[in-house]
Amino acid sequence: MSHRPPSGLAAVSAALLAMSRHLEVRDVLKTIVASARELLDAEYAALGVPDDHGGFAQFVVDGVSDEQWKAIGPLPRQHGILAAMLHGGKTERLADVRKDPRFEGWPSAHPDMSDFLGLPVRDGDETIGALFLANKRCPKPEGVCGFTAEDEELLSILAQHAAIALTNARLYERSRELTIAEERSRLAHELHDAVSQKLFSLRLTAQAAAALVDRDPARAKGELQQVAALAAEAVDELRAAVVELRPAGLDEDGLVATLRTQVQVLDRAHTARVTFAGTGVRALPAAQEEALLRVTQEALHNALRHADAGHVDVTLARRGGATVLRVTDDGRGFEPAATRRAGRHLGLVSMRDRASGVGGRLTVESAPGKGTTIEMEIPGG
Repeated sequence: MSHRPPSGLAAVSAALLAMSRHLEVRDVLKTIVASARELLDAEYAALGVPDDHGGFAQFVVDGVSDEQWKAIGPLPRQHGILAAMLHGGKTERLADVRKDPRFEGWPSAHPDMSDFLGLPVRDGDETIGALFLANKRCPKPEGVCGFTAEDEELLSILAQHAAIALTNARLYERSRELTIAEERSRLAHELHDAVSQKLFSLRLTAQAAAALVDRDPARAKGELQQVAALAAEAVDELRAAVVELRPAGLDEDGLVATLRTQVQVLDRAHTARVTFAGTGVRALPAAQEEALLRVTQEALHNALRHADAGHVDVTLARRGGATVLRVTDDGRGFEPAATRRAGRHLGLVSMRDRASGVGGRLTVESAPGKGTTIEMEIPGG
C-alpha cells in the first residue's frame, strides 16, 4: 500500500494544535519538526536554534534514528545552506542540495539527502531558528525538486506558528525560572527569620551553661536541656524548608501524597496541629498541581508564621467538575477589605496570580479573631 501523507485544513490544524500543546522548549521543537515532516511527506526534517558562537544551542531532527544521530557526531556549525537561511533570511528550495555551491559536505554517517526545502523561523526581525526538510517522498525526474511552491507556502505558515510557539515556550521557561528564584528568596528570608534566630538563642544558652557549669551544675543542666530543645527545633525548621524547596514527590507520588507528607512534616515541626484530608481527586496537569501545592505552602506559611494558629486544616476534594483546595486556620485573622498592604505581605497577590495562571480562582475569607479560610478552585480533577 502506498504511503499517503495527511492533507487539507484538518492536517494543518492538527499540526498547529500539537505545537501549542507543549510548554517545554525541547518538546515544542520536536513537535514542530515532526509535524512539518509528516505534513509535507519528507524523509528527513530538522530545526536548529542558533547560539552566539557560530553553532547551535539546540538541533532537533526527525527521521534519523538515535543510533544514526550518535554516529553522526557533534552538532553542525552555522555554515553552508544553514548559514544562508539564518543570516540571509531567505527560503531555499533546491533540486539537489549536494550540487549547490554552498554545500560543504557532511559526516560519513550522515544520511544522503537530495531535494531540500528550508527557511528561517523569525520572531519579528530576529531569526530564532532554521527549519528544513529533505527528500520529498514522491516520484520526481532527475534534477527536479520534489518540494513544490505549495509545500513552501505551507512550511512558511508552520514556521510562523512555530515562532509563536517557541517564543511562548521560552517565556514560560523564563517565568518558571523567576518563580523558582522567588521561592528561593522567600525561603531564604524564612530561614533567616526562624532558624538563624534559634541558632542565635542556642549559642547564648550554651554560653550561659558554660558559665554555670562550675558554680551551679543544676542550672547548667537546665540550660543544656534548653540547648537540646533549640537544636531540635532548628533541625525541624530546616527539614520543613527543604521539603518546601524540593517538591520532588509531586512527579513521583502525585499531589495528594505530596501534600500529606508536607503537612505531616509541618505538624511535627510546629506546636500547632496541622491536618490534611484528600480523597477522590484524580491527577491534574503538572502546572495545576504545582500551583495547588505552592498556594497550600503559602497559606500554611501564613497560618503558622503570622496568624498564631493553634489548628490548621488542609482539604483537597472534588466539587462538581472542579478540584477545590481549602486551607483553614483558627488564628488571629484579618480584615480582607482593608489589607492591601497586608495582602502583599501575606502573599495573597502571588496566590491569586498562581490560581488565575492555571485557569482557577482564589477566594479569601477572614475576620479579626475569627481565623482565615483560603480556597482555590480549578476546573478538572
